[in-house]
Amino acid sequence: MTDKKLITPRKLQGFWELMPNEEMVFEDILDKIKNVFKTNCFLPLDTPVLEYSDVLLAKSGGDIDKEIYRFTKGDNDICLRYDLTVPLARFVSMNYNILDFPFKRFQIGKVYRGERPQKGRFREFYQCDADITGESLPLTYDAECIKLYEPCFKALGLEVEIEVSNRKILAGYFESLGFGNKINNLMVVVDKVDKLPKVEFIALLKENSLTDAQIDNLFTIITAKGSFEEIKKKVENITDNSTFKAGLEELETVDKRLQAMCMEKESLCYNLSIVRGHNYYTGTIFEAFIKGKRELGAIGGGGRYDNLCGHFIDKNIQGVGMSIGITRLFDILKNENMINLNSSSTSVGIITFDEETLQYGLSLMTNLRENGIRADIFNEEKSFKAKMKEANRKNIPYVIICGEDEVKSNSYTLKNMATSEQVSLTLSKIIDMLIKNNE
Repeated sequence: MTDKKLITPRKLQGFWELMPNEEMVFEDILDKIKNVFKTNCFLPLDTPVLEYSDVLLAKSGGDIDKEIYRFTKGDNDICLRYDLTVPLARFVSMNYNILDFPFKRFQIGKVYRGERPQKGRFREFYQCDADITGESLPLTYDAECIKLYEPCFKALGLEVEIEVSNRKILAGYFESLGFGNKINNLMVVVDKVDKLPKVEFIALLKENSLTDAQIDNLFTIITAKGSFEEIKKKVENITDNSTFKAGLEELETVDKRLQAMCMEKESLCYNLSIVRGHNYYTGTIFEAFIKGKRELGAIGGGGRYDNLCGHFIDKNIQGVGMSIGITRLFDILKNENMINLNSSSTSVGIITFDEETLQYGLSLMTNLRENGIRADIFNEEKSFKAKMKEANRKNIPYVIICGEDEVKSNSYTLKNMATSEQVSLTLSKIIDMLIKNNE
């Protein structure tokens, strides 16, 4: 006995931790998305998890957001990053003179927010961003970021639905009513249209001085949904405000670019009720959903923002980007049983019987690994039956039986654990077969 007091192992609430079999699937998802980004000519970037507080809080004018993890170390005032956009702005500002613009970067990394944990929301989670920055960005780049969702979701065996709008449309309408100084407040109200009963939503609009006629026109706008031609026909005559017209024209250009990029019509919908991020975005905005599962909420979103680096350098750097909530997506796929969590870290297990066959088995394992095959050997002194049960328990798809007869003939028994089919093959043929099955 010992008087040592044991510490109860426990984990901070809302922080991310997966079992090894889950982590394997999650990393496979990350690899597939990274490959899509690289195919689309985005460059990888990794920024520090910690930033100086005055840098990270620059967008909010230095205010301490209650969700940000902030602390001091010596003389340094430091924050854990809460998104990947401010670090991008800092990086672009620091390297403005050496970067080639337009600068296309992707980053997948953990971010931290001290909010209340709940279903699908964590304090530590991965963001998966792709952004394009430059001093003058054509709307083609907006379309490229929207289109990027299709190959990302396809790589994961999913279909996507994307809803697109332009913030200038609603902003222009409110300008035309003389509410130019209240646009941000009204955008916050519009963002609640799907979260509140209609009666409460209308009451909020009236509290902000909108008349019944103005509310009717607003509903015409925010219920406009469908193809671009359909929404244009529905709203184009509501006002002649120049900002409103500019928003429609930009949306039309984005639609043309998406058509040229062969965007699937079934994946695309224009929805003018989207606000997204309050006053952060300035033009095109969009949200992405798993097709047929919109009730699960948006899995990603993004849009265009002006003056990305305005807090750091005297340059007008524009940006447009898309993001996938990869932690949220994985959580949904797991809870909806849409992914297989029974995959194994081992492609083939090797069973031997004594010291002599163990020596041959170790040589087999080394040869297989050198050919890129995930091979492992059962080292424990267990019975053949116990080793086969272990292979089943670990979901190992193939087993190589390396006994005395196999060693003498230099031909080994390869067993398919799913079908129980067994074949006797030379090592070179086993390697060829396993490589082909893994393609």
